[in-house]
Amino acid sequence: MALSKIPAAAFSSDPGVNFRNIIINGDMSIAQRGTSFTGQTSGGYYNDRFKTGISGLGTWTISQVTDAPTGQGLVKSQKFDCTTADASPSAGDFLTYLQAIEGQNIQMLKKGTANAESLTLSFWVKSNKTGTYISRLYDVDNQRVISKSYTISSASTWEKKTLTFAGDTSGTLDNDNGYSFAVEWCLGAGTNYTSGTLNTSWNSKTDADQFVGQVNLADSTSNEWYITGVQLEVGTSASDFEFLPYDVNLGRCQRYYFEEGNNAQGFVAGAFNVSDSPFRYTFLKPMRAAPSGSIGGSVNTDLKLYSAGSDKTLNNVGFSAITTHGARVDIYAPGQFTDGQTGHFYLLNNTGKFKFDAEL
Repeated sequence: MALSKIPAAAFSSDPGVNFRNIIINGDMSIAQRGTSFTGQTSGGYYNDRFKTGISGLGTWTISQVTDAPTGQGLVKSQKFDCTTADASPSAGDFLTYLQAIEGQNIQMLKKGTANAESLTLSFWVKSNKTGTYISRLYDVDNQRVISKSYTISSASTWEKKTLTFAGDTSGTLDNDNGYSFAVEWCLGAGTNYTSGTLNTSWNSKTDADQFVGQVNLADSTSNEWYITGVQLEVGTSASDFEFLPYDVNLGRCQRYYFEEGNNAQGFVAGAFNVSDSPFRYTFLKPMRAAPSGSIGGSVNTDLKLYSAGSDKTLNNVGFSAITTHGARVDIYAPGQFTDGQTGHFYLLNNTGKFKFDAEL
């Protein structure tokens, strides 16, 4: 079944129905960008489909690791390791971890109607720092939120957490490919986000009520936090984690981000006219929206153009005319060819890469 044709009803709390998990890459198995990022002090995507938010709260190594709860079929997790502590956060500091969700993927929630569905979030978590942590659901379209607390009871021990959130009868979600909804975990926050009363029912977003009671994971360089087995599903109970085949999981992630050129010698295009002529590069999967494109590596070292028995000197390589399905690759190598010659373009050394980003 093509992913684009999966009916909304497939997102179900029925354990016998595939794709009941709204979360993509909840087993943390896909890491196209890399498996370890050191010295992080600002937000971004450090694993597929999950975004880290950091504002002034310590320095972190964020990595995909092989530490996971035993006997669950899970083999990878995402780890946050504090490398520079911040024991006294400023009022506006925060550290969060979230997944952004398209509105068209969650219309089955019936949000904003009298039949609004409850949601259950389940996940495995581990930290040496015990205490209260906060998760929340965030309706971006209507600026509405609901928060729940969970407790890490045993230090450095995998624990499964289950949180059920009531349906919201206010605020319908846009039925499009935009950022409409998010599930989020807080790892630390300043008083701007913790000084009110925890918002445990759906309400308009008030910053001070978001993460009340949250421990500060950034207060020691000994602190670590791990998460895996993330599942968000319709209903009031958690089913077993839904495992998808690796290729299906990867394909779902590539709708939002992918890289070409992870092989030792990545052949990209051949037999095109190379008198400063472009060629069309077709994406592996249609993307969520027309992505931004960037190129990794250096021309003539990691990106090479070969023709007539030798490498040719490249001045530059760029993208234009980017759509959801592909991009034009513009090759600039003036004076290197005669009209009608053909060439072959390569990405080399695990550094030469095409990168396309359509994340929410």
